Formats: sequence, structure tokens, C-alpha cells
Amino acid sequence: MYKKVIMGNEAIALGAIKAGVNFVSGYPGTPSTEVLESIAENNPGEIYVEWSVNEKVALEVAAGAAYAGARSLVTMKQVGLNVASDPLMSLSYIGIKGGMVVLVADDPGPFSSQTEQDTRHFARFSNLPVFDPSSPEEAFEMIQSAFEHSEQVGLPVFFRPTTRICHSCSTLEIPELSERHKPEGFVKDPRWVIFPSLSYRKHVQLEELQTKISDIFSDFPYNKLTGSGNKGIAASGIAYAYVKDVLTSLDKDIKLMKIGTPYPFPKKLGIEFIDGLDEILIFEELDPVIEESFLELKALNEYKIGVLGKKTGHLPYAGEYSYELVKGAVSKFLGIDTEVKKPLPTPELPVRPPVLCAGCPHRASFYAVKTALKNQKAVFSGDIGCYTLGNAKPLDMVDTCLCMGAGITIAQGLQRIEPDVKHIAFIGDSTFFHTGIPGIINAVYNNTDITVVILDNSTTAMTGNQPHPGTGKTMMKNISEKIDIYSMVKACGVKQISKANPLNQKEAVDAVKENISYNGPSVVIFEAPCIALQKQTNIQAVNESCNLCKKCIREIGCPGMSIIEGKVVIEQSLCYGCTLCSQICSADAIGGAEK
Repeated sequence: MYKKVIMGNEAIALGAIKAGVNFVSGYPGTPSTEVLESIAENNPGEIYVEWSVNEKVALEVAAGAAYAGARSLVTMKQVGLNVASDPLMSLSYIGIKGGMVVLVADDPGPFSSQTEQDTRHFARFSNLPVFDPSSPEEAFEMIQSAFEHSEQVGLPVFFRPTTRICHSCSTLEIPELSERHKPEGFVKDPRWVIFPSLSYRKHVQLEELQTKISDIFSDFPYNKLTGSGNKGIAASGIAYAYVKDVLTSLDKDIKLMKIGTPYPFPKKLGIEFIDGLDEILIFEELDPVIEESFLELKALNEYKIGVLGKKTGHLPYAGEYSYELVKGAVSKFLGIDTEVKKPLPTPELPVRPPVLCAGCPHRASFYAVKTALKNQKAVFSGDIGCYTLGNAKPLDMVDTCLCMGAGITIAQGLQRIEPDVKHIAFIGDSTFFHTGIPGIINAVYNNTDITVVILDNSTTAMTGNQPHPGTGKTMMKNISEKIDIYSMVKACGVKQISKANPLNQKEAVDAVKENISYNGPSVVIFEAPCIALQKQTNIQAVNESCNLCKKCIREIGCPGMSIIEGKVVIEQSLCYGCTLCSQICSADAIGGAEK
């Protein structure tokens, strides 16, 4: 046993190791990424860990391991669950043998996501139990219970931390992580083959199992009642921690229900909770899942109790909860005239719009496409990654962005409606492997006149430089077969393919011009590594030839360049020597700095 200050994601990872997890897969996505990375870092040697090409694949390989009796964990963020939903829905019918935990981190706020979707809906949709920790300490313990419960009921279970749980830190007493789980191996059985007749029987069993799980959860240690009185509060996740702090600060001991497993709702405990209460207030981030369970309980049993929450306007649907928000709502609910201190105002900071890093090769790629398409009508379909920042001024090169892999397919839809417009789709290398390939095959199959620009920076940059099939490295630190993007695109049937270094602007612009003039699907692969993978070299500086035309600042928007005391200046601590600025300077005023 030892004490350590750790982040919530690390606590979850150590809890999974403590539970004897054998197999871990996932796809990086904030706020979930560090769970898999922490397991890899603390791997005692027996755990297989992989970054899969997307969440669907990650879930399927974890299911295969669970079929063989292994304890498996698959990690992703909430939007990734949309990708994995197809196998998930069938897996809930088929079930598993070894404990399987599907960790999906939700992002109230949202801080780094396209949506605020609530994973608990998927739990209800798929009839799979969900565990909702309220602190890093609880997450460490709860994920061990999640594996045990999964094996008890023969189903995968959801583990749903939110951003505040994933990224907050706490001091934990960590026991020796010596427990091991030995898989017994795959046993052939008709139960593993999903047929319609089996599906019908499984659906009936699955619905019956919901009641049994609800009863189990009513006695579960992470669901509990405390306090007394005729008013009650029910809370889950990080909101429970806020409520506890607020009640302590107000010196109030009212009836409180902690809900650590929001689905299936622990009905028996819920009935015990509302007995003798006049009204309850419900705290939960994102959607009113628990609130709806109480409303259902009220309707079925004809209780007269008042159920207050999001649906009654007492709490907001969107955004992350805070201590101050919870204190204001609790005080109003209890009729306490308490001044809620507003958070200290954030110090005024310089306006810093999201921008590509200084030296990022994506900037050069966008600029090359912009130059090649000058005076032509074009639509630029973007995708999910660092390069989404290409939408910012002055580049302004992302007109659409929907979800992973959709840039290529959105461009195809646009082209069918506006065939006289040039349609360019941007996608990163990791996203190409994630869900980009089917879109390219579709463009070839339907002979759609689009140009796909693959921005290959040799990493999954946005989430912290994880490896992918194009890097030739795995999460197990092995050297693997490197999947060549050019060969893959060619195998998809694309006839017109060009490769270029975007930091060589003439070569890059020529490659784009050649491809956009081609009638049919074409692909440009821009290859240049992310600046996180290289050292600063060839740092640039502005000399006396500068005529202050400001083209370098006006057109490429590099954060390393600015006007100081009337002169164009390159901040040498930011410059990576990409030379894009020197290549577009018409006055030959930018070059290598003197050593």
C-alpha cells in the first residue's frame, strides 16, 4: 500500500489493473485518452494493450477477448461510442464470458467535443448497466466492481466518467496491484452466433435481466441513502460530490440519495428514498436520465411527490455543473437565503483564438491548396483533428466539419449538387485509417469528382501523438508493419494520386493543380511530420529588406510572427524553421537566422 497523487484517468487505469484486466483496446479521444496510456505505462507485463484504428474495431477486439474469458476494457470518448454502436447493440444480446467494461468518457461543457451527448442513453438503449463514479477515489474502486458485475450478469457494462472525474487529481492509497485473472479460453457454443431466433430469446432474457440488475443495484454499495426530512436530493457523478460539499457548508442534513449506477435504475432503493418526502431535487450532468426514472416511478405508483430538475427548469440541461451552480439550486430548494459567491472573475488575458502551431505543416498544406485554387469556386470539407483549425482566419479553409471521416463523404454529397464547383476534402493520417478509407472507396465506386487531401504528419497529433497503423509502431512498443497510405489509396482504386512535401510550396501547389484538373476522384498526400516529432532547426528571421507588405502575417497566420515597434518579427522560441514565411515573401526578407 502506498499513497500517490494521481489523475482520475490514472486511478481508473490502476483500478483496472487491480481487477486483473487482461486486454485493453481503445481509440484516443479527450477526456478518455490517458486511461489506456496509464495502463500501458503501469503494465506489469501480462496485459495486452492496443490503440485500435477506430472505436468499432476496439470494441470488437475487446469482445473477442471477453468471449475467451479474459477481462477486457475498451476506452473511448462519447462521440466515439457512435462509431462503436453497431457491435455494441448486438453484443448486449450475445453477452460475454470474461468481464468486459466499456469506458466512455462524457464531456459536459463540452471542452473538446462536437456534442454533449449522454452515454447513459446508450446504456438504456442497449440494456447494459452503467457505472457513474463521483470521484477519482471512487472510480478506482468502482471499476473493479464493474468487472465483477459484468461477469455476474454476463453482459458488458458501461463505465462513464465525466471530464471533471477524468482530469481532476486526488490522493489515493494504492494497494499492491498483484491480482491476476487467468482466462479459461474460448469454448465453442451456439450462443456466440447471433441468429434471429436466438435474438428473440435473448431480447426476452435481456428485458427480464433489467429487473434483476435493478434489484442488485438497490443493494449496491455505490447507491445509498443518508439523512432525513421531508425534502430530498438525488445526485450522481461529480454532482453528488458538489451536493455533499454544499450541504456541509449549509450545515444541512436532509435526505440524500447517491446514485452510482443510473441504469438500470435501482427502483427499490428509489422507492425507499421517496417514502415520506414531499419533493425531491435531482442533480445529474447532461440529460435528465435519473429524473425520468423518478418520474416513471412516480407515475407507476401514483406518488404525489414533486420531482424537480431539468424538466422543471430548476437546473440547466447543457454545460458542466459547478459548486456554485449546485449551491444556488440547493439553497433555493431549501428556502435558504444564501448569498452564492460567484467565481472569481478570470483575469483578462490577451485574446488568443485557436490556431495551428507555429511550424505546423498543415498550415503549408492549406496555403498550397488555397494558392492552387485561387480565383476558382471551391468548397473545403474538413474533418476531426488539429487541422480543423484550418477554419480560422486568415487560412479560412474549412467550410464543413461533422464527424470523423465525414469530410470525404460530405464533399461527395456536395459535388452531386454542385458539380461545377471544386470540392476538396481534408483528412489526417490517423482519421484516414479510422473511417476515411470507406469514403474514398465510395468516391471511386461512384466516380465522384472530388480531391481528397490527406495531411500525413506521422502521428495522431490532436490527442497527444499516439501511434497509428501508418507509423509502424504499436502501443506495446513493438515495431509493426507500416501501412503505406499511398498503396492503400491505390488499392482503393484511385487512379490519380500525388505525394508532396507541403513545406516545399512549389511542389505542393503543383500537386494540387494536377489533381484538381483530373476528372474523377483524386488524392494528394502531403507528408511532413508534426512539430511535436522534431526539433527546432533552421530558425527564420526578418532582415532589413522587409518592406512591411505584411503578406507573411496577412496570409498564413503563423503565431510566431507579429508586428513589434513597426517591424515584422519572428519569435525564435516558436519558430521551427518550416520556411513557409520565407517562401511567400516577395521581398526576399526572410531567411535563416544568424547563429
